Amino acid sequence: MSLALYRKYRPANFAEVIGQEQIVSALEGALRQEKVAHAYLFSGPRGTGKTSIARIFAKRLGTADVDLYEIDGASNRGIDEIRAIRDAVRVFPFDSKYKVYIIDEVHMLTKDAFNALLKTLEEPPPHVIFILATTELHKLLDTVVSRCQTFAFKQPSEETLREVAMATAKKEGYELAPEAATLVALLGDGSFRDTLGTLQKVIGAAASKKIDYEEVRTLTGSPKRELVHALVSAIFDKQLDQALTTLRKAGRANLDMATLTKMLLHTLRTLMLLRYAPDLSAEVKKEVSKDELAFLEATLKKPYKEALSQVLLAFLDAHQALARSPIPELPLELAFVRVLGEE
Repeated sequence: MSLALYRKYRPANFAEVIGQEQIVSALEGALRQEKVAHAYLFSGPRGTGKTSIARIFAKRLGTADVDLYEIDGASNRGIDEIRAIRDAVRVFPFDSKYKVYIIDEVHMLTKDAFNALLKTLEEPPPHVIFILATTELHKLLDTVVSRCQTFAFKQPSEETLREVAMATAKKEGYELAPEAATLVALLGDGSFRDTLGTLQKVIGAAASKKIDYEEVRTLTGSPKRELVHALVSAIFDKQLDQALTTLRKAGRANLDMATLTKMLLHTLRTLMLLRYAPDLSAEVKKEVSKDELAFLEATLKKPYKEALSQVLLAFLDAHQALARSPIPELPLELAFVRVLGEE
């Protein structure tokens, strides 16, 4: 069985970390000045490198594998597990200056477990360093957060994910077209891990070493570009009926509304950049195919004077509402009514 790409290309040192430069700089400064805290808290979206950087930091501290403990907070969430850690930290490291405990998804701990952990954080042994990681900072007790040096991991940009997808494909011996890489990045949903997971799915079933947009779309089951074009045209032609009818068909075809919304947002953002930032047009044009560029340029020639920023905001709201909507198409339908149907 081949190794997952996100594991194969997981950064092994700080120089290989992408998109978290400020955090890397701060941690390297702490190492250089020998001002290492007893507890760190890494918060941020999934797949942004929290545990990878935690491992690298432990390695830079000189912690041997035998003194590095990785704990999943979701499956070791009770007070008994934390008490076991509290007892274990009293033991000196086997072969290192520090014992390092990485607790992932720490927000999953029970209240009693948090209280037990808090006691350890209040008076930690000098040979122990805790690195807590969470995707939901708001669920942590303030008393826990206040005892940690906190770092907020940022979500990588679509451009960064696209570059990672293209570079990784090249390392694997594939040529991923820029537009295809953009779709892979969109499907990655702001996560390095999910982007590489999507890429692995694509190259695992690709017909050749050259992969274009349509092949990525087909292999991932993403909505057709024509569907996105029809919805964008409905906006610029102010045809609410056309938009709602198209969405109805998409719903009956069981298309993923989250992916459709992301593709729609991407196209609308590209149109906004082409309209309002002529200096960026050359760069934007490199990222799309000739057919896509022809559609974008033709769309911008239409007599649509409304602010694209407001259109984008409506569909951003729709994207955020998708997770809690009982009807998959409803957030998009409301966005189109908001943009085209209400005076």
